[in-house]
Amino acid sequence: MKRRYWLGAAWLGLASPALAQDCAAPVAACATPRPAALRLIAGSRPAVVVVDGAADPAVLNAARGLAGDLARVAGAPDAGVRTTLPASGNLVLVGELGRSPLIDRLVKAGRVSTASVAGRWEAYRQVVVDRPFPGILRALVILGADRRGAVFGAYDLSETIGVSPWAWWADVPVRRRTNLYITAGTRVDAPGVRYRGLFINDEEPAFGTWARMHFGGVNSKAYGHVFDLILRLKGNYLWPAMWGKSIAADDPASMALADARGLVLGTSHHEPMTRAQAEWHRDTDGGVTGGAWDYTTNAANLRAFWRGGIERMMSKSGRGYEQLVTVGMRGDGDEPMSRDTATGLLERIVADQRRIIADVTHRPAKQTPQLWALYKEVQDYYDAGLKVPDDVTLLFSDDNWGQIRRLPTRDRARAGGFGVYYHFDYVGGPRSYKWLANTQVEKTWQQMDLAWQSGARTIWIANVGGLKPMEYPIDFFLRMAWNPDGMTPAALAAYPRQWAARLFGPAQAEAIGALATDYARLAACRKPELVDADSFALGAAGPVLDGGAFGWVVSEWHSLADRTAAVRQRLAPDQQDAFAQLIGHPVAAMANLHDLYYAVAWNRKLAALGDARANLFADRAEAAFRQDKALTQAYHRLAGGKWDGMMLQTHFGYTSWNDPKVDAMPQVTRIAAMGGAVAPLRFATAAPRPGPAPGEDGTVDAADLGRSVAAKGLAWRVIPNLGRSRGALVALPQGRPATTPADGIRADYAMTLAQAGDATLRLTMIPTLDVRGEAGGRIGVSVDGGPVRTLTMNLVVDGSDWTRAVKDNGFSLEARLGPLTAGAHRVSLWRIDDNMPVQALRLYTAAPPDPRR
Repeated sequence: MKRRYWLGAAWLGLASPALAQDCAAPVAACATPRPAALRLIAGSRPAVVVVDGAADPAVLNAARGLAGDLARVAGAPDAGVRTTLPASGNLVLVGELGRSPLIDRLVKAGRVSTASVAGRWEAYRQVVVDRPFPGILRALVILGADRRGAVFGAYDLSETIGVSPWAWWADVPVRRRTNLYITAGTRVDAPGVRYRGLFINDEEPAFGTWARMHFGGVNSKAYGHVFDLILRLKGNYLWPAMWGKSIAADDPASMALADARGLVLGTSHHEPMTRAQAEWHRDTDGGVTGGAWDYTTNAANLRAFWRGGIERMMSKSGRGYEQLVTVGMRGDGDEPMSRDTATGLLERIVADQRRIIADVTHRPAKQTPQLWALYKEVQDYYDAGLKVPDDVTLLFSDDNWGQIRRLPTRDRARAGGFGVYYHFDYVGGPRSYKWLANTQVEKTWQQMDLAWQSGARTIWIANVGGLKPMEYPIDFFLRMAWNPDGMTPAALAAYPRQWAARLFGPAQAEAIGALATDYARLAACRKPELVDADSFALGAAGPVLDGGAFGWVVSEWHSLADRTAAVRQRLAPDQQDAFAQLIGHPVAAMANLHDLYYAVAWNRKLAALGDARANLFADRAEAAFRQDKALTQAYHRLAGGKWDGMMLQTHFGYTSWNDPKVDAMPQVTRIAAMGGAVAPLRFATAAPRPGPAPGEDGTVDAADLGRSVAAKGLAWRVIPNLGRSRGALVALPQGRPATTPADGIRADYAMTLAQAGDATLRLTMIPTLDVRGEAGGRIGVSVDGGPVRTLTMNLVVDGSDWTRAVKDNGFSLEARLGPLTAGAHRVSLWRIDDNMPVQALRLYTAAPPDPRR
């Protein structure tokens, strides 16, 4: 594990960002000389980048990218790459094992080892070699076990020297260096998850409009930037945009470009055999397509349609394009198939699809990577015994709101393995959410660590909407997918600061990381599309209108906005656009949204009382609605208008689960003034805790853990910032079988009961689902060493409890404890089932508090 720490340290943020890392580490970038270091930039002149002229196009492209990045850091013209050795000096040599004569020569001479690299999927070695060739002082050799291994090794060096993967997508500036050194030694790295990717989805109106404005369409020009980002983040996989689009048919250059860059293309969970759903309705294949999307009545046409997709995949001479083929079938337009015939029919469909794959590729179907997405109702068929070929990867899904629905419980040794399809964006009930990033990386970590520990290790793919403004969770998701073991709780806690340091430097990293964390924590109270005038409780009406949970939420957003403005003032001019995109705009937009609905809530409350002060709140609400438009316009002006169109997603005026066609101002009421003075209004200006202090009046945050008692290699641990408050309690390691209270795995809390009487203990849980498909997740509770009571959380997707839980990002479990004395008590939580995170505990004898608080 110590070796793995060094291999993944810089990538996961376990070490500091480029040039601030420990210069004793191997292959680190330092501004000052070190013994046996390679001088990568000397007097603003970068070292030569050498790549074999016959290298795979993906390796050539990455080497050119690295050369360009070196030139940017040095402030020099981009000299491109060389395909022959220079006469003297230092160089960077990039190549693929077995396809680079220069690297193979060094390997044969024993100068470069292939140990821990050869034969490993996408592995690479970076090693500084003294006098590798005549006249060459030193070389940094980047050896890939395969073509993407070389690509990732090259782009890893780019980030090491200070070129962010987000340099284009978020306008992150590159700091120039007159001199730069790479320390001696060697580094080896390789991914944990085999396929790591993104799904561009729900891309209209924002991403689609932006691409049409700037590139003429969602075409190869736009996709080239998407491919580059994924590869620089060490991902390898893409599901392309699919709202009426086809990456292959809309611009044939897109599929060729993806393959040339080294990216694996796929199609979404309901688009089988590499075919975009939009192609079926275009009737572009001479009558092959069209008709009912129904295998019971139109099987011949469907088979011909699917065969065309596999033939297109194999159209490249030689091996064909590298794609991961989705098999199976859902209803047209991503709808369920008939439950009456689905199980047997799906098995027949997949068998027929695999015959097509074998026939077209001229090799057994199992030699073509395939996945079957067990999305929504398809998972139910699997649970009922649906038979899936052993070599096909089973891709489980979350509930579209961040809770994984199922993980491997049978067939754990299947050759195709398992994966997870996760959502940062969704169109569906209880409400679509597409506008701003609102997923905590702590939540993503808890669920994806559970997936990794449970054996879902072949595919991780995230639905990211139109990519912006999901930069922060995307960055986390792909970095964790590269090294899931390295994303420990300590690495998770350090991640926000490390992310900020990579983008903005160390000076403001702590402050910016805290802004990102607190933004996500507040957004976790309720996603922006779910916020309205009734989302939070108001205090009693009167001249002092600062009570209630809504006032607390608004004041928290105001406090965060003030902190954001203060940090912005301390940043350099060339950092302003990046900061606005990643932090400034989301914070300002969310603060303004809460202001608007807070004003609407008070307007309606006061208008119902005939109180003319309602008019002042109507003014405030209308001003906030105008301010929202101004914020959007300001975003579209960033970077000289580069992102114009990207913030067009509507977010006001919901009347159903789906987003409205246009933003609409919420209705407000005006009261005719009756004359006389109007009592003054005062908003909350402080940011009090959303409840009593720890231990008082029977309330504690889960973060206020008193004692954790470990057993059987398991223990309760606090994960800071997970959930709506300061942290949540999670039993680690995850992915382990059930235990009993007799095993002794418990967490103790000191709590105070305000008055004697029949007591109730309420646990506020982080919503999760029973990934085993049994009868829910269980946790034990006891007080003062008394009997353990078992509480069960059994949320059923689309059920009323689930709907409330995903809206509130919390779910309450209660235990009736019987009579207790007033005063101090010890409350214990006992691990029974996995995946039961707790965010707060309340012990009371009076009427239960509002669970939204």
